Amino acid sequence: MTSIDTLSPALKNKKLTRVGFLLLDNFTMIALSSAIETLRMANQLSGEELFSWQLISEDGCLVKASDGLSFTPDFSIQNAPALDIVIVAGGVDITRSFTHKQVSWLRMLGRKNYTLGGICTGAYALAHAGLLDDHESSIHWECLASLQEHYPKVRCNNRLYSIDRNRMTSSGGTTPMDMFLNYIALQYGGKLSSAVSDMFICDRVRGEFDQQRVSLRQLHTNGQPMPKLVDIIELMEANLEEPIELDELASFVSVSRRQLERMFLKHLDCSPSRYYLKLRLDRARQLLKQSSLSIVEISAACGFVSTPHFSRCYRKHIGISPRDERKGIWSDTARSNVLREPLIDQEITIAAGIRSATALLHAQTEPSYGSVAI
Repeated sequence: MTSIDTLSPALKNKKLTRVGFLLLDNFTMIALSSAIETLRMANQLSGEELFSWQLISEDGCLVKASDGLSFTPDFSIQNAPALDIVIVAGGVDITRSFTHKQVSWLRMLGRKNYTLGGICTGAYALAHAGLLDDHESSIHWECLASLQEHYPKVRCNNRLYSIDRNRMTSSGGTTPMDMFLNYIALQYGGKLSSAVSDMFICDRVRGEFDQQRVSLRQLHTNGQPMPKLVDIIELMEANLEEPIELDELASFVSVSRRQLERMFLKHLDCSPSRYYLKLRLDRARQLLKQSSLSIVEISAACGFVSTPHFSRCYRKHIGISPRDERKGIWSDTARSNVLREPLIDQEITIAAGIRSATALLHAQTEPSYGSVAI
């Protein structure tokens, strides 16, 4: 993998880099602001206009973020100015958030050898356009399984971000800041990148090979890390389609099965078999909500011996059948009704309460919806 080399840091080239952000419906605002604020601060600290940024939508009309706030774009894809980089800003319900027209525009930019990227779930639209084939690519972990299943030519990874030739993709949250801090270091050196990081009170610039979902790496007991437990869980995550027997898992890290079971009970409050099952059901939930794979195919992809067995396990542990999950039917109908009721009158002015209810309603399509019990 090679980094973007359109500009050489040694030359200190101060040519303006024009960045356009294509806003998809329900994009996540934190990812967009993390990217733009990093570019803004680079300009401020250098005293030079190193970067400009423009917001773009399909038709130039308002685009709503996932929190219900509306943004007015600067341009439509038809009248967008000359740009050097185009970043797709994705968010909630990504598989249904981009259009054929947007994909066609991205393909046109790809033919012109633009630097293209995606933040949060934006990489999904680029993958659909065939623009990430044979490239290292990062996307929010919640969409990783769906991207892998649908676009096998994309070299998906679980990193915070990836810069591979003229493609730059990042996962969600604040990781676009890390990606652009790295880009700034490549173009203008580490001094400017570090200064931007200091201004944002960021204790370190996370590297390209840092992984998402770092909480697993923070498993400690009495101040000591638990590398064997982490290794076992990573083996489980890498073998969901063909689960590994517990005895074999234990032998991989040189512990007995009883030691393995004690580790899980002590540190994760469950048995290893139950934890493994949860990982497989979480993957199934992602595929049910984000892919068109049949329930039979999802059952096989997640290591279940039969579809009926998969359905029984899913209903028992998730509380709903796979078929109803895909339809978006929830057992808590009262909660759904509370969300829908304020939306019936389309003439109601959008107030803060309605905006939050709308955002929650859209979020029902996400695998993480309702996943944390209160």
